Formats: sequence, C-alpha cells, structure tokens
Amino acid sequence: MISTRRIAIIGSGFSGLCLAIQLKKSGIDSFTIFEQAQHLGGTWRDNHYPGAACDVPSFAYSFSFEAETAWTHKWAPHDEILRYMERCAEKYDLYPHIRFSSPVASACFDETTGQWLLRTTRGEESIADILVSGCGQLNRPVIPDIAGLERFQGKQFHSARWDHSYDLSGKTVGVVGTAASAIQFVPEVAKQVDKLHVFQRSPNWMFPRFDRAYSEAEKRRFQHHPWLARLYRWGLWGRLDLGWPVFRGNRLLGQRLEKLAEKHMRSTIEDPVLADKLVPDYPIGGKRLLISDGYYATLNRDNVALDTNGIQRVTEAGVVTGDGREIALDALIFATGFATTDFLVPLEIEGREHHRLHEDWKDGAEAYLGLTVSGYPNFFMLYGPNTNLGHNSIIFMIECQALYILGCIRRLCDRNLRYLDVRPEAQAKFNHRLQKKLRRTVWAVPNRSWYKQADGRITNNWSGPTIRYWWQTRKPDFSAYVEVTRPNRNTTDGFEPP
Repeated sequence: MISTRRIAIIGSGFSGLCLAIQLKKSGIDSFTIFEQAQHLGGTWRDNHYPGAACDVPSFAYSFSFEAETAWTHKWAPHDEILRYMERCAEKYDLYPHIRFSSPVASACFDETTGQWLLRTTRGEESIADILVSGCGQLNRPVIPDIAGLERFQGKQFHSARWDHSYDLSGKTVGVVGTAASAIQFVPEVAKQVDKLHVFQRSPNWMFPRFDRAYSEAEKRRFQHHPWLARLYRWGLWGRLDLGWPVFRGNRLLGQRLEKLAEKHMRSTIEDPVLADKLVPDYPIGGKRLLISDGYYATLNRDNVALDTNGIQRVTEAGVVTGDGREIALDALIFATGFATTDFLVPLEIEGREHHRLHEDWKDGAEAYLGLTVSGYPNFFMLYGPNTNLGHNSIIFMIECQALYILGCIRRLCDRNLRYLDVRPEAQAKFNHRLQKKLRRTVWAVPNRSWYKQADGRITNNWSGPTIRYWWQTRKPDFSAYVEVTRPNRNTTDGFEPP
C-alpha cells in the first residue's frame, strides 16, 4: 500500500524508528525523519556513560516485530542497544529518510491547506501533511541551580553528556544525584578515582538485577526457535505487568516488597548508620524503582563516601555541604536527570487559530491517549504526556502508539481528509478520568519526582497496566475526532496496491 501524504517525524530514537518501520511495512515511503544530531539513537545515543545499560530485560526492550535473539546479557548494555537500533534502520532502509543535523525549531499549521510548515534551526523549510513528534521525555539534561556553580574551576558535566576525554584516574570526584544513571556509573567510576563523594538528596528503593550472560546454548535456542524467543518475551511482559498493583497503591504487596528491598540493602551495606540513610521515606514505586547489582557494594569501598547533607554552594575548588564542610573536588558529575514535564521544549508548535502549544500547556501538558492534542490537527506524539511507565517496557507503549497513528493515517487517506483534530471534550474527558486514577497511585505520594510537576499534577505516567493502554489504542475511535475533508472529493491519495 502507498500514500502520497508527506509525513514528518521528529527524532530517530526508538519512537521515530518504530513509526518509520511500520510505515515502511505498510508500503508508505513518503516520510522524513528530522534528527538534531549526527547519529540516530535518541536516549541511547546520548547516554553513553560507563556502565550504561537498560533497566528493562533485554528481550522486552526490542520491537516485537523485530525480535533480537543475540543479546549477551539479561539486561542489555548500551552498545548492544544502539547497535540493535542501527541494524533496524539498515534492514528497513531508513537512512535515506533521515535528515541528520536538522533540529526542528518550529512547526506551524495552515488550516486552509491542512499542512504543517516546519523550520529547522538552520532556516530550512519543509511542508508536511502529518507531523509526528518522537522526541520523548528524556532528552534535555537538567543541571541543578546551585549557588556558585559557575565559579567551579574543575571539570563538570552531566551524565547524559559524558566527557570521555577527561581522565578520572586518581581524581577526587563528586557525583550529584543517586537515581537511575548514577547507580550504573558510580560503581565504574569508583574503580578509577582516588576519592568519590556521592551527594544524595533522597534515597531510592532498589532491588538487585541478578544480571548474567546468556549461554551460547541459550542464544542458539532462541535463534533457531523464534517461537521460543517470542514466548520468553511475552512472559517477561506479563510478569512485569503483574507488578502494576504496587503502583496502584496496594499497601500489603508494597510493604512486602519494601521489606525485601530493605533486607537486601542491609545485607550488603556494612555500616548500619550508612544503611539508615538509604531507607526511603515514601512508598515503594512512588519514585522510579531502581535495580543494581553493584551500587550498594560500591558504597562500602574505602574511597567512596555518601553525603546526605546537601550542597549549600559551589566554590572554585569544590563544594560546601549543608553542614558547612568544604570538600575539594577535581570534577563534578551531575546525575540529575532530565526536564521531563516541559514537553517538546524548545520546539515551537502553532496550531489552529494561532494557538501555541506551550501556552496551552502552561498549566501542564495533556493529550488524548498521550497521542493527540485538540487544536493541533494531524499532529501526533510518540511517548507523549502520561505514557511513561514505572513497571514495564516503554517499547510496548511505543508500538501501540505507532499502530494507532498508522490507523489515523489510513483514515486521512481513505476518506480524503484534510485533517483530523481530536475534539476538546474527548480530550478533557479522557484526562479527567486519567488524573482521577493517578491521584490514587503511589506516584502521588512523594512531594517531588520526575513524574510530576511542582503543583503535584502527574503529567508523565500512564494510569494503569500496559494491557489497558493496548486495549484503548488498538483501534482509533474516530467519533473522538473532527474530520475535515479536502475541497475536491474527486481526488484521493488513499492506500493503493503498490
């Protein structure tokens, strides 16, 4: 099947690649991927710090339609994930569709033509009938606003912008943050430095990964019996989805898991005073649930110190902690996450009647199914507001979204529509129900997390198990949309045999 509708996809991470592949599989070749960097990969291109790896089992972190059976470990390291993405792009001939070094600065919708005008930061312009954001939620690193930071004379960088040219050997290094990235690179950095100071704002619930290498026999079985790999993958997905009651707020199960996590921690940490500092004060799942085989053991090392007093200010030579101690440092590494609630910044998107998306989202981002926004026709998002997970693989969600968008493209073509625009009442009803459910989850308990805004509204996470999202997105409900036809109903670019 073919379509002459021009489709612009922003970003070549897992989201952009997934939609592009589904378009190709459907016979649609009229798309362009705008990539700001010189290489594809999104999050996995940017996060190449030592020890970087997936925190979802390998077999659940690849496309269901392009299963990888040659993973070396149960939890895939960074390089293998990036190579997998590159192989997918090569297999489906996506490279000719990618415009590298082409950051999109703005997109403006023309209601008379039903088209989007895109401008890159270099001033180049392109026209698209359909605009899809594959920017995701984890693409803009955050450096905390610490007094005196600009005065620091040592080396400083964010974990998502790791400077491999800087030799850490023999240095005294400070790490700010103790969440998902830090627990992966801290064990690696501790092996290199003379002294490592880890500055913790709040502790996290953590379980061991129990990572191991797949044997050659296991890899052969998966390769020669694809059904076995599929069964294994779906088994992983099912087990992960069964964890949803913890996030929904089941305290009986939650307290059971908290005891197991604390028991694991205290059996590893040698100093009971240090162990007390590693017990969170919020229910398990309230913030990102972490997994690591080496972080706790690293805190036992003589050259590693955990500081929970906070950083009062930064000096030219180091930091002053909340209790007034001055610590000299050669380098500061920030593991302080990303700006996750300011969706699509700095991209400027202008919809119907000159509505600007960031103005409409000034009180918080919202969308219908996390996919479409009223007043912004023919605009779709992958990994948009309220589609993040705390318990399963985001790849599953992305695949659901890509197939939903493909269904909308079919509708546009088959009915010769100028555009589809989700009805405001449909979007409002969906988000009212979603926020009501989210207020009952453990994510609502902590005062601060990357899942929520300063006012407490949860804008990142989905409000249920992944199977519920699949059910709601398996087929677009077009009664939720306004459909505007093209003036000339005698012309069509609908799906036709190639």
